[in-house]
Amino acid sequence: MIRSFLVERRSWLLLLLFIHLLPPLIAAIDVSIPLLPVLYITLLSGLVCLVFLIARYPRETRFYRQLRDWDPSDGTAALAEADHPLARIVEAAISEQAQHYKREAARQGELLEQEKDELLSWIHEVKTPLTAMQLGMERVSDPVVKARLAYEWLRIHHLLDQQLHQRRLPYMDNDLFIERTKLAPIVVQEIQPLRSWCMQKGIGFEMDLQAEYVLTDAKWLGFIIRQLLTNAVKYSDTGDIAVISREANDQVIVEVRDVGRGISAKDLPRIFDRGFTSTSMHQDSAATGMGLYLAHKAALNLHIRIEVESVSSSGSTFRLRFPVANEMSRMGGM
Repeated sequence: MIRSFLVERRSWLLLLLFIHLLPPLIAAIDVSIPLLPVLYITLLSGLVCLVFLIARYPRETRFYRQLRDWDPSDGTAALAEADHPLARIVEAAISEQAQHYKREAARQGELLEQEKDELLSWIHEVKTPLTAMQLGMERVSDPVVKARLAYEWLRIHHLLDQQLHQRRLPYMDNDLFIERTKLAPIVVQEIQPLRSWCMQKGIGFEMDLQAEYVLTDAKWLGFIIRQLLTNAVKYSDTGDIAVISREANDQVIVEVRDVGRGISAKDLPRIFDRGFTSTSMHQDSAATGMGLYLAHKAALNLHIRIEVESVSSSGSTFRLRFPVANEMSRMGGM
C-alpha cells in the first residue's frame, strides 16, 4: 500500500522535490546568496514535508486498505465511511453498483421463479394426457405395438419426472419430512411402472429386505430408487434385478444389483456428473446423463451415501448407505 500511495502522488512529490532543490541550485549559481542558510532552510522544510507525508498516510489510505481487504459478499456496509472527497466518490460508485446488481439479481430471481412455476405447472398438465394415453394403450390388441407404446410412454413419464424433481431439488430442504419409513411399499411402488418393460426384456425382480425400515423422506427416497431401478432395467438384457437391504453397524444399507452390461472402470468416477452418459456407449442417444446425477444430489441432502461397484459386462451394484439416527436428528427427523 505504501508503494501505491507514493506512486499515486508521484507528480506532487516530484514537484516538491523540484521546489526544494531550486533554492540551493540558485544559491550555488549566484555567489551573492549564502549557500549554507539556504541548505538549512531546505533541509528543515523537507523534514516538515516528510513528517506531514507520514502523518497523512494512515488517514488517506484507510479507506483504500479496507477496500483492498474487502469481501464483496459482506456488502458495502462492511466498508468504513470515506473521510475525504475522492474516497466518497469511490464509495458512492461502489454502493450504486452494488445496488444495481442487487436489483438485477432480484429481477433475475423473479424471472427464474416464474419460469420454474410455469414449467412445474406444464409438467403437471402434461401428466393428465399421459394418464389418458396409458388407459388407451390397454385397448391395443397387438402385444408388440402395445409393448412398444408402453416403453415410449414410460420414457416420457420418467423424463417429465426428472424435470419435475430437478426443479424441486434446489428447494428440497423445504419439502423434507423425515420419518421411519417402510422400504417394501416404496420398492414395490417403483417396480410397478417398470413391469411391462421388464416383461418385454425378460427381466425379473428379487427382493430381500432384511432391514424393513429406514429413517428418511419417503418421497425423495422413492425418486432415488426409481433412478437406480430404471438404470438397472435400461442396461440389462436379461437376468434378475435384486433389491436387498440389511443392517451393518447400526446403519441400513440398500443395494440394487443387476447383471447388465456394467460400467467401465474409466467411467465409474464420472457417473454422477451432470450430463455424463458413457465413453464406451457414446452413441446411446436415449441416455440423458441426468438420472444418477439427480439421485446423487437428492441423496446428499438426505445424508445418504451412494456407492457403486461394477465390472464391464458383468453387472453393477448400487449401494445406499443411510445415516444413523443421531445423524438424522439435525435434520429435524427425530
